[in-house]
Amino acid sequence: MRSIQYFIYLFISIALFSCSNGNGKADGYGNFEATEVIVSSESNGKLLEFKIEEGLTLEKDAFVGYVDTIPLSLKRDQLLASKQIIASKSRGVLSQINVLNAQLKTAMIDKIRIENLIKDNAATQKQLDDINGQINVLKQQKLSVESQNAPVVAEYKNIEVQLKQIEDQIQKSKIINPINGTVITKYAERSEVVSFGKQLYKIADLSKLELRVYVSETQLANLKIGQQVSVKIDDREDMKSYDGIISWIASEAEFTPKIIQTKEERVALVYAVKVDVTNDGSLKIGMPAEMWISTENN
Repeated sequence: MRSIQYFIYLFISIALFSCSNGNGKADGYGNFEATEVIVSSESNGKLLEFKIEEGLTLEKDAFVGYVDTIPLSLKRDQLLASKQIIASKSRGVLSQINVLNAQLKTAMIDKIRIENLIKDNAATQKQLDDINGQINVLKQQKLSVESQNAPVVAEYKNIEVQLKQIEDQIQKSKIINPINGTVITKYAERSEVVSFGKQLYKIADLSKLELRVYVSETQLANLKIGQQVSVKIDDREDMKSYDGIISWIASEAEFTPKIIQTKEERVALVYAVKVDVTNDGSLKIGMPAEMWISTENN
């Protein structure tokens, strides 16, 4: 494998520094690439459904399978039952608070009545002291009951948070395709037990590929982002041509080929360039191609 890479890089190096439009050769040589996305499991369990095959074309947000959610559903049912019990406790406490509030309201009315009677010398100070004592007792009882309700409310909120977490895990048990594209590699099979982070499949949008080529510093003056170039691949008898658009130019130079370490070849600096090419179905990832800056010299 290393020797194959050696000859590929050697071919690219020779082509880059020995060719120009003037002698009828391409301005850059490289291979097609695509943005590949690896879809991984976000849940643990058995893969109960998995509708993935290599070469299958999928749309974004398409449902392709799910991991067993029965344990999560049982946990959710348990939390819902606990939530109902806690809510019942809270309602009981609130009922007691309402009773105390009603008693307090009555006691406050009695206090006002006694105060008015005292002004008319129709009631005694002891009666007023008694009603004030009753009001203080009711207030203390109310504070005590409210303190009992605080942990119940906290527990209720905690159950709600756990339910949201369970719902999120159930949603993540569904395998949703992230992009429009074609399945390149399948890593898992139906009925397998998968864990969080387990790779399930690799997908890439093959409708538009990127040709990565390397050009010398002297060629940079003739290149700019958005520029249209011609891209050619080998055909049966001649070269097949495509329109390409330069989408990226490296800001820093790099040595190429990277695996060749002789003193003479290390001084060769090149810049990477990406060219977007619309795929008609003939272009494949890794396929070699040529870039031509000017079609007049094709």
